[in-house]
Amino acid sequence: MKKSRFSETQIIAVLRQAEGGMPVPDLCREHGISTASFYKSRAKHGGMDASMMSQMKALEDGEAEKQMIR
Repeated sequence: MKKSRFSETQIIAVLRQAEGGMPVPDLCREHGISTASFYKSRAKHGGMDASMMSQMKALEDGEAEKQMIR
């Protein structure tokens, strides 16, 4: 699996800026991401805070380990 270019805290910061009212195209241009990447991140991480993201990451890692054992 390819490693993300942005950390979880950076993704949350960008999503919070968008919730604050900054236009999405301007926000994407400023941070160097595509609008498709922004909307995909928002669908996956929208409404989460840092602790929730770390819990989700731990669950995903656990599921990956289960599949490797099979």
